[in-house]
Amino acid sequence: MRAMPMPLTALSAISPIDGRYGRKTQDLRAICSEYGLIRYRLIVEVRWFQALAAEASIPEIGPLSSAAQTYLDSLIEDFDDHEAEMVKTIERTTNHDVKAVEYYLRDKIEHFDEIAHVSQFIHFACTSEDINNLAYAQMLRDARADCVLPSLDRVIEAIATMADVYGDFPMLSRTHGQSASPTTLGKEMAVFVQRLRRQRACLAEVEILGKMNGAVGNYNAHLAAYPDTAWPAIAGRFIEGMGLAISPATTQIEPHDYVAEFFHAQMRVNTILIDFARDVWGYISLGYFRQATVEGEVGSSTMPHKVNPIDFENAEGNLGLANAIMDHLAAKLPISRWQRDLTDSTVLRNLGVGLAHSTLSFDALLRGLGKLEANQAKLNADLEANWIVLAEAVQTVMRVRGISGAYEQLKELTRGKMIDAAAMQDFIGALELPDADKNRLLAMRPQDYVGNAPAQAQQAAAAISTD
Repeated sequence: MRAMPMPLTALSAISPIDGRYGRKTQDLRAICSEYGLIRYRLIVEVRWFQALAAEASIPEIGPLSSAAQTYLDSLIEDFDDHEAEMVKTIERTTNHDVKAVEYYLRDKIEHFDEIAHVSQFIHFACTSEDINNLAYAQMLRDARADCVLPSLDRVIEAIATMADVYGDFPMLSRTHGQSASPTTLGKEMAVFVQRLRRQRACLAEVEILGKMNGAVGNYNAHLAAYPDTAWPAIAGRFIEGMGLAISPATTQIEPHDYVAEFFHAQMRVNTILIDFARDVWGYISLGYFRQATVEGEVGSSTMPHKVNPIDFENAEGNLGLANAIMDHLAAKLPISRWQRDLTDSTVLRNLGVGLAHSTLSFDALLRGLGKLEANQAKLNADLEANWIVLAEAVQTVMRVRGISGAYEQLKELTRGKMIDAAAMQDFIGALELPDADKNRLLAMRPQDYVGNAPAQAQQAAAAISTD
């Protein structure tokens, strides 16, 4: 039976970003949606007109009155979904989305004589890509500032809190999945804090570029109309006034290299968080973390006892989706045939999708982290069962004191065997070591052999407070 058309709701949306997860990604809607794109285009058109009017070398417009400036500003400030629908109505006739914004703006000013009198300077010397590239640049600028970085910061702060709280909780390490020299639970969190802070800085520092130089990037039409005007300087001031940097040389399109830089930086953040989600998942599986139960939640449809680490699994899955989408954007967008082709157009409309999957993952991680509590009894039990890890400490002290075959002796004692406290201390007691060394080793338990892990955890937590 053929399905009947359905109205778009959270239940009928094809993408879970707008459906199942719509409530969790709604902060991005005003920025990365079709509405957001139209609004950013309108901002570019209005601000370009105002910039031209402020130029003494373009006397045909003349300085705008404060009333005209206020009216133009209001077109941006009062723009809402109803106004966006008006633009879409025009587009149904023009079959051109950027031209629809231009016509909408012309309609809005036709009753304001001062502006209507010079309406020919709306969209002056612009190709559609002049408007589009700056609209998408603003989209990325605001999505990063208003949604991505604040959400990421909350994740980093939550992990840093764990580094601080669990900085001196000894934990058995596992290298290659095997028992290894102890660390602390907090120090392992600190590793992720440091990695994320570095990549967060890279993401924040990606320069977002724009162009306003006409059909093939040479100011052809601009100079034909005003050959003595310093158009690159005007464009530079205009773009910088939008909080962007000018793209120095372009074809019809801004080359999108910065978009690739942006998404590659976001992908590195996400990759670190995939690593984090998997590690925490593993620690939960080992029993190092307990998860708080939530009233009414079901872990398994058949096994009532289960409390599944679903938040970390959901985060991992969405981080992978985000990276797959952004990887394609980063690979495709910098490539365009000759001076322009349209293969970037439909791809650019997905700029917000990878970011939405990213922020959705950040939310899942925060929710999961909020349920965790370290299980000290399990951490200590694993350490007590692995006195074997002190072999590294013992053989290193033996080397310092010139005892030959130190590594080999410990290998013979421990490799492939289970060693308890008594066996390790018997071995230490029989060594020809200075009393101070011997007594220090005899007093050492696996829980003590954590190096400077607590200090590293404390440093990572302290670094967050100074950011």
